[in-house]
Amino acid sequence: MNDFVNLFSSSSPENVSTSVQLLLLLTVLSLAPSILILMTSFTRIIIVLSFVRTSLATQQMPPNQVLIGLALFLTFFIMAPIFSEVNEEALTPLFNEEISIDEAYDRAAVPFKEFMAKHTRTKDLELFLTYAGNERPETIQDIPLTTLVPAFALSEIKTAFQIGFMIFIPFLVIDMVVASVLMSMGMMMLPPVMISLPFKILLFVLVDGWYLVVKSLLQSF
Repeated sequence: MNDFVNLFSSSSPENVSTSVQLLLLLTVLSLAPSILILMTSFTRIIIVLSFVRTSLATQQMPPNQVLIGLALFLTFFIMAPIFSEVNEEALTPLFNEEISIDEAYDRAAVPFKEFMAKHTRTKDLELFLTYAGNERPETIQDIPLTTLVPAFALSEIKTAFQIGFMIFIPFLVIDMVVASVLMSMGMMMLPPVMISLPFKILLFVLVDGWYLVVKSLLQSF
């Protein structure tokens, strides 16, 4: 414990550098959930996967842990080039004491800004720029993260809902057909969901639904 305290109280260059790295690591870890959710593809993926489960009406199947785990690994797969660029351009030079923390932050923000700007609607970005009173930026690097992140999140939510709507349509048709057949047979007391659920699962399995959903998500990025 005393060594840990002395590490931060010492003024030697080596200890100062180590202290800065530890503080930076703790800061990144504390902000990691927000960074993962709002600055990557995680938002769109988890919403679409939730729509799939809701449209199937399978209650908690797959469980939340499975959906979140799948969304996390898909996010890491999609964002791997960006994470690699951040590591090469910002983290490695910072740990080698080649650049300052401010310069490392600026370098690390560039790949994320390029990714988010690519998938952000102009209308959403202009909304936050206008509200903040900022001038129209000339380049992507000029867009502040405080403006780009909420605009990107808003665009991702809309895109995810559009994909979710398209997923709902075939299952809605099955529900309507089953409900009409039950009404024509006079079985009004029998819940249509109980009858349509096996047919929806069968259809989803026959068309290899999870493959198509994941493929669509990967192609959307």
